[in-house]
Amino acid sequence: MKRYYYLGNDLTALEEAAVDLHEAGISDLQIHVLSQQDAELTKRHLHQVHPFAQRAIIQSGLAGAAIGAVLAAIALLLGMAFNASSAMEWLPFAVLAFIVFAFSTWEGGFYGIQVCSKECKRFKEMLSTGHHVLLVDVDKQSAERVRHILAYHQALVEAGEGEARPAWLLASQKNFQAFVKAMP
Repeated sequence: MKRYYYLGNDLTALEEAAVDLHEAGISDLQIHVLSQQDAELTKRHLHQVHPFAQRAIIQSGLAGAAIGAVLAAIALLLGMAFNASSAMEWLPFAVLAFIVFAFSTWEGGFYGIQVCSKECKRFKEMLSTGHHVLLVDVDKQSAERVRHILAYHQALVEAGEGEARPAWLLASQKNFQAFVKAMP
């Protein structure tokens, strides 16, 4: 799956484009708008990029986990260096390894809360000038149809492409929404 980016400075044009995409079978889960006018997006029933996705929490958390795994391995190597042979002798080293790993992962995620994601950094300058970014996640079969539909919207400018959320994640979100609707 790919993510296509379109820039526009008019929310009405983005709203019209979103309606056309819906009519073409593109679901709400595949269309998002990155903007600094979140309240206006809600009024127009446009799906904003989730604040969690605007931050680098996952990427930084994974980097912290990698650092924590290395530090945990060092803690366990210390146990070997001290010739720990019984479970009681290994316990402090195992606890230290777990604490170091957990702390590093938490600290990485905490850092990620404070940092913008790559997508936000990519469009930060455009967002600060009042532009909005339409993000459309589609598979290869739908990509040409999306380009054809959005070519009719003169107010939108193609701003490139990137990596979309995995198809299994979109499918699980659709199934979860269907489950929630079906439940009393």
